[in-house]
Amino acid sequence: MEKYGLMELEKLSYDLTVCKVADIKDVDLSSEFFFLEKTDEEISLVCRTEDVPGHTIEREDGWKAFRIKGVLDFSLVGILSKITEILAENKIGIFAVSTYNTDYILVRSGEFKKAMTVLAAGGYSIA
Repeated sequence: MEKYGLMELEKLSYDLTVCKVADIKDVDLSSEFFFLEKTDEEISLVCRTEDVPGHTIEREDGWKAFRIKGVLDFSLVGILSKITEILAENKIGIFAVSTYNTDYILVRSGEFKKAMTVLAAGGYSIA
């Protein structure tokens, strides 16, 4: 999984949307891929663009993503910071989400190829 101490990154093939919804009932929980986050201020959804609910409060299309391949141990430190440092140095903004197993990094579609190039140049293996 690691290459020279850095993680392997796996590109996701689908287009993603980041949006806000008024109610969790608006979200199709049978969708194959989504992140649903609820706080005291909002309900946020990241999903495949084709799975965006019919009604959203706000919506940002045009994202691509990659995930850190494998299951990450909670004791590992600095995984996201190394990736975000490389992307920030190249003026590439991100939107990050995490699961129990790993981290997902979203990048605007127009910058995705550049992001993969600079991360590969930084020593990351891209699958």
